[in-house]
Amino acid sequence: MRILMFGRGVIATIYGQALQQSGHEVEFYVRPGRAAEYGDEVETDVVDARRSPLGRRTRTTFRTRLRETLEPDDGFELVVLSVGHHRLKEAAEYLAPRIGDATVLVLGNVWDELLAAVAPLPADQVIFGFPQAGGGFGDDGVLHGALLRSVVLGTAGSSASPRELRARAAFRQAGFTITEEKDMRGWLLLHFGLDAGMFSQALKSGGLMNMVGDRRALRAAFVTGRELLPLMEARGVDLRRHRTASLPYRFPGLMGTMTGWASALFPIARESLAAHNDPHAAEPRAVLDDALREARRLGIAVPRLERAAREA
Repeated sequence: MRILMFGRGVIATIYGQALQQSGHEVEFYVRPGRAAEYGDEVETDVVDARRSPLGRRTRTTFRTRLRETLEPDDGFELVVLSVGHHRLKEAAEYLAPRIGDATVLVLGNVWDELLAAVAPLPADQVIFGFPQAGGGFGDDGVLHGALLRSVVLGTAGSSASPRELRARAAFRQAGFTITEEKDMRGWLLLHFGLDAGMFSQALKSGGLMNMVGDRRALRAAFVTGRELLPLMEARGVDLRRHRTASLPYRFPGLMGTMTGWASALFPIARESLAAHNDPHAAEPRAVLDDALREARRLGIAVPRLERAAREA
């Protein structure tokens, strides 16, 4: 399959490498002028769980094909769009006249209504999912991260569409299992709330990296996320359909202990937190600001989130 990764950020690079290594033809779209800055190689140091339950650390250098232009007849079959949720609209406006018949997989946080968040992309060409990977680029330019075996992909109806099936096949070919989510909207909103809790605590802790092994900080993050449950219900999320996704909300103490223990002992649990040392980066702040703005609009009390915003 001919695949375009939109950008050369952490998620695009990790999954782009995995898809390329499995035989897919992968290119990366970057802003004009960035190709020379990035160069045609990237070094990755990733704990990869596709072939080992606890992950196997692999340090490799792979060649990337970068492009600074995109035309409808370029022939891409799949575009993987993984950017901060606050940049989705801008990216969608750029892609809409240029993707031809490609399927666009939105892989990441979404807070607005799904199709509105990526308008004017054609609704019948868009599918939604969520990465099970994380990390960051170090000062040495190396991407340090972790990659789980599964990737979450939603379905637009009672059964997967041909576009969804082709996207799943591409990821399976790269060694991933597919976690199918029939209510992707609700799942994404719940995950957004968990991120808001984590990022609010990161402001106090000085970054997610400082929360590794810190059971109290992680519990506090989950407690802050829990106060967003009424906001999720006000947005129409049926919590009965998401019992697993809502576990951190319902049992913050237990989940804080388990996450602290896992992040201290297992590299695959630690790496995705350890690379995040800037709690004031654009995406974390946008998550906090948007969650807080929506809570105020709907009249939902979120005192812990309010306090985190004041103290930032």
